[in-house]
Amino acid sequence: MNLKYLTLRLIRHFLPEPATRFLLRRGWIIRPGLETSEPGAAVARYSEVLAARGESLTGQRVLVFGYGGNFAVGAEFLKAGARHVVLLDRFAPPDNRRNRQLLAAYPGIFRLEGDRVLPAADFIALIHDDVKSVAASGLPRFDLIVSSSVFEHLDDVPGLTSTLAALTAPRGLHIHFVDLRDHYFKLPFEMLTFSERTWKNWLNPTSNLNRYRLRDYRRVFESNFAEAELTVLERDLEAFTRVRPRLRPEFLTGEDEQDSVTLIRIVARGEVHR
Repeated sequence: MNLKYLTLRLIRHFLPEPATRFLLRRGWIIRPGLETSEPGAAVARYSEVLAARGESLTGQRVLVFGYGGNFAVGAEFLKAGARHVVLLDRFAPPDNRRNRQLLAAYPGIFRLEGDRVLPAADFIALIHDDVKSVAASGLPRFDLIVSSSVFEHLDDVPGLTSTLAALTAPRGLHIHFVDLRDHYFKLPFEMLTFSERTWKNWLNPTSNLNRYRLRDYRRVFESNFAEAELTVLERDLEAFTRVRPRLRPEFLTGEDEQDSVTLIRIVARGEVHR
């Protein structure tokens, strides 16, 4: 048993959300996602996936699912050719400290209203609500829905995936990068050694790690989309082998190549109608 891990996980579990947000905004201890830290690189990564399929961002209506509070990712999508971008995040409020830097960098897209930075509605829309509630209110469909390191934090992967599928245009595309590691990155599989009860009650961070594995995401996306391509981007067989004797059986398939996966890309198209 790793006492340092348990101590840090207990602290993270009981850390008040305002303190968590403070650390995240400054990149202290808790690191923000790619959309927040490197929005240009995030958009370039999506563009590369599209280009490999003979497609582009030109004229696309885009939903960034879990944008992290930094409006720059929306501006970068517009710069790459998108027609309109919706930035949706239920938990992360706008990061005014970062967003103030955008006023000069993207003239005409952002304005200052009091002490808040706001995007021009013709280009970027903001939604800080549960996507299920928003979908029920009649949100127009999207040509492209993307996320980076968001799905592993969802508390209802099947339900939210179904909602996102319903928000997709008939030939719309999904691109999601999902990090399957324990976010105490030195021990990428340690969270899989605990029962669901212990994890939920004592160790799960306030950001929530659902502990879904490759087969779980495959099942969810294949049940919601006519086309679902899951690509393994990284695996850590060495770290997995060290901890395998202690892993809970529900997280094992018996195939080490699958069970040691740490990062995947999901590309999906065509909602399955029930």
